[in-house]
Amino acid sequence: MPQSSFPRLILSCCLSAVCLTTQAAEDRFAKIQINSINVTDNIKMLEGAGGNIGVSQGDDGTLIIDSQYPQMGAKISAALKALGSDGPKFLLNTHYHGDHTGSNARFGAGATIIAHSNVRSRLLANDEVPSSALPTVVFEDRLRLHINGDAVDLVHLPHGHTDGDSFVWFQNANVIHLGDHFFNGAFPYVDLDAGGSVGGYQRNLERVLLTVPSDVQVIPGHGALADTAAVAATVNMLRETRALVAKAIADGITADAMVAKGLPRKWRKWGAGFINEERWIQTLYKDAQVN
Repeated sequence: MPQSSFPRLILSCCLSAVCLTTQAAEDRFAKIQINSINVTDNIKMLEGAGGNIGVSQGDDGTLIIDSQYPQMGAKISAALKALGSDGPKFLLNTHYHGDHTGSNARFGAGATIIAHSNVRSRLLANDEVPSSALPTVVFEDRLRLHINGDAVDLVHLPHGHTDGDSFVWFQNANVIHLGDHFFNGAFPYVDLDAGGSVGGYQRNLERVLLTVPSDVQVIPGHGALADTAAVAATVNMLRETRALVAKAIADGITADAMVAKGLPRKWRKWGAGFINEERWIQTLYKDAQVN
């Protein structure tokens, strides 16, 4: 083969690799369907790809909580239409991660996007996020909406999953959406590089449990619809695994040695989700060093 053909061959291979990667990314979402779960008469939970979506419907219009990945936008729209809605009037973001804000741009043209001020700041820092995806109403501590016969509170949870998280509380319906402050039955992702901390995550959940009614229904960021007992189980896991790692550090045990030893058997099943046991131990070690 002539030497001059090599650049063309390399370029062709690279373009083919990009096409295959793009196709694989699209295929990842192609077969995913939106599953609608009844929470109350007018509140639904939508499962798809990314964070669970909360939906409130009524005479005042449709409110949704989070928007999953951008590739799921059309399917979310179809699911809302099947529920009798043309589109949301309000979109609340529990935090800034792309699996919860990815379809903001699709819905932002017709919906008012509301989130903590740090969500807007972090999305603004990403040049690839269009203006239509940005929250236009922001708050610092707490904000209330009166919609569909309910008082809906957005309450900031500082320095937990990130520095801009909130949970959403439907006071009359007795439902909360915890965003990624709750991975039901799984180790959580704590974004230490975005202002999160494991201690803050635990304190925030303890605060929520002291604030909301014990019989409230809980929409998690990831996982099945739950109750406060499941949230309390997460708090217990946080307390115990943090204490185990704190003792290991005090005894001079390295993170690698702790990973090799593993956590007690009762916590093994918690590593079946996005964050496995090894990554959770490493998160706990890193958190102990910086917080």
